[in-house]
Amino acid sequence: MASEDDDSNISETLIFRLHESTPKVVREVLLERGWDEFDEEQQGEAEWNLHWRTSAFRTSDHNNIKPWQRLNHHPGTAQMIKKDCLARHLKRMKGIYGSSYYQFSPMAFILPNDYTKFLAEYSKERHSKKASYWICKPTDMSRGRGIFVFQDIKDLAYDCTVIVQKYITNPLLISGYKFDLRIYVCVTCFCPLTIYVYQEGLVRFATEKFSLGSLDNIFAHLTNTSINKYSTSYLSDKERVGTGCKWTLGQFRSYLRSIEVDDVLLWQRIYNIVTMTLLAIAPSVPQYPNCFELFGFDILIDDTLKPWLLEVNYSPALSLDCPNDIKVKKRLINDIIDLLNYKSSDLQRYNSKRVKASPPVLHSPKLQTLHKSNTSLHNSKEFKKCNPMRISHCKENCDQPTSSSSCKSVLESNEETKALTRDNFGDSCICNSEEKASTQPKDDPVNKEMVTGGKASICPRKTLTSRLRERMNTSPRQAVSKVPSALITLKANCETNQTPRTAQWKSVEYPLFPLYYISELDEMPPAHVGGFLLIFPFNKTSLLASKSGTNVKSIIREISKLTQRNLTEIKVA
Repeated sequence: MASEDDDSNISETLIFRLHESTPKVVREVLLERGWDEFDEEQQGEAEWNLHWRTSAFRTSDHNNIKPWQRLNHHPGTAQMIKKDCLARHLKRMKGIYGSSYYQFSPMAFILPNDYTKFLAEYSKERHSKKASYWICKPTDMSRGRGIFVFQDIKDLAYDCTVIVQKYITNPLLISGYKFDLRIYVCVTCFCPLTIYVYQEGLVRFATEKFSLGSLDNIFAHLTNTSINKYSTSYLSDKERVGTGCKWTLGQFRSYLRSIEVDDVLLWQRIYNIVTMTLLAIAPSVPQYPNCFELFGFDILIDDTLKPWLLEVNYSPALSLDCPNDIKVKKRLINDIIDLLNYKSSDLQRYNSKRVKASPPVLHSPKLQTLHKSNTSLHNSKEFKKCNPMRISHCKENCDQPTSSSSCKSVLESNEETKALTRDNFGDSCICNSEEKASTQPKDDPVNKEMVTGGKASICPRKTLTSRLRERMNTSPRQAVSKVPSALITLKANCETNQTPRTAQWKSVEYPLFPLYYISELDEMPPAHVGGFLLIFPFNKTSLLASKSGTNVKSIIREISKLTQRNLTEIKVA
């Protein structure tokens, strides 16, 4: 239990903070779970547990994250959502690790830059008298806008950057209708890479029967709900598909069983696509704890049961357009909240304007064990690499009476410590300097420097120019972990038994753990959380390969072994 002094910072409920564009279902689910919504007029800036928005967060939001908080985006993951960026990443991975591992994405050209290459490929297929079909997509548009299928290059027209892909002409059909799968993927950490796939999802149908004879019929070739809900066939009872244009993945699995299809290898290939795609960006994603990311992977299956990656969606649509949406998405949000691993200690939210005299209480037995067993790990290079953001708390280390004003300013929130301006730090330095001047001998060199403002002053006056220069020469990551010189002075006073005006404080670092912190080499994240299934890491080797710098080559080798083993088991059976 927390101490009585902390009662003002303890709430009986968790608090969520939503951006105005956040889907309504998120607020709905959180309120149903008994959460309270953040009120900036009534609560402090840091008095929330979950911040959810559709767009990316600012760097400062990630830098200032507190142990009790979660953000629904990792920094740097938006690089994968644009269709042209995804194509470049996959092309690069294919060149480095071999095309055999990245054959799940259709041949793609980014126009206008790749127009000459596209023209060469188009001409080659025309000369071979192969019937080739292509699909053109704007790179920065969603919901199927601006997409069209063509066969003759004279029908290719665009006024923005587009991606032209080889059109898959043999999709698996259900009663003649084309469909694709919306697979929900949650990444709770990029170092070590931790990937969960939601076992339920959506199957999105075109509302008119597939035909290569009518390429301009978007209701036959596109599966986007935002398009098909305007089809005249949307509400009609379509053969086997029914009304509307969506199934759940559960319905799809039942259909595969009804036609005697063993889908074990199919799902393993889909999981491989998810992992291999995320490996393309994993090494470049800055490592921040307490973040998670929900992606929507769109997968098309052809008539040979080979899955193809169409695109990856950042902040996938969570609107409730039909009963299957309600069934899938409300449970999805609930299971995401369970996946975030909130603990009773997260109810204790420290006000960012005050510094507590004791560290946060680790109510979870698991975290208590981790804290005791990993004290020596906190300052190791590997730990800092995986957990670069740390928050400093202070506790009293002597029996002398305290005057909190200067210690408060020295050990303020990360935002204030990072700034180190005269307004929030310099005044307390001057106050300390004057007190030390009255107690130290006049010939003490340290005293002279602090009183006279000599060149060697421990706390020089911060000017606008010096502050700008410091910010230009200091990266945000360095600034967060920067220790104020006055803190070093206070610590030195404790060690030399000097008596400054303020109490002596000891800096204690508590790391921000990833959502599922792995302290031992053989520990794995939970295999199941609600409807989420852990697909990576899937063994100790893959875990080690993603811990300290992502060893993509080793991971791909392990994925290949797993796939071959599953294939062998299927053949034997």
